[in-house]
Amino acid sequence: MTPPRSPNNVFFSGRNIPKKRLDRMYARAYNIGMLFVTLLLSLAQTTAYDAIVSKDGVVCANQFQDAIEVNIRSECRAMLAPIVASIRYAENGGKGREYGILHPRVKPTYRSQAGWCASTVQKHYDRWVKGGRVGSFIASLGARYCPIGADNDPTGLNKHWIKNVRFYLTRCGGTDII
Repeated sequence: MTPPRSPNNVFFSGRNIPKKRLDRMYARAYNIGMLFVTLLLSLAQTTAYDAIVSKDGVVCANQFQDAIEVNIRSECRAMLAPIVASIRYAENGGKGREYGILHPRVKPTYRSQAGWCASTVQKHYDRWVKGGRVGSFIASLGARYCPIGADNDPTGLNKHWIKNVRFYLTRCGGTDII
């Protein structure tokens, strides 16, 4: 038995609605959904530590905190720790590659990955400030450490890195530095 015709059935089937209009409707629904997700995520977690607890658990969050304290100067921690946490979310690497650090000297442990990432963020921040703060910090960091067209990125995923880090930065209690 087929369900009776109704406006809802026509909408979901895509019949009788021009494709361009349907695409716009889907795009609006997606944008509204992403705004809602962003709002919920920003309300749910307010610190980098909390974001890491929810992603990796308390043990890893304590290792993250140690990496931040050891590798980022105290006056920069509130500003840079959320960036390190957002990199963790954006990279979403598996065990031993959580932060996407591929250097051969990095041990495949959570603490080592977090430490190298935190150190990289601190060093690049210093370089960016010394260079006159040209552009946003996240864009500068992405251009240097996750360049589009890199040899180790055959599928072209690096092009999404800056956008993803900025998205997760709100979840981790930070903002892009300009």
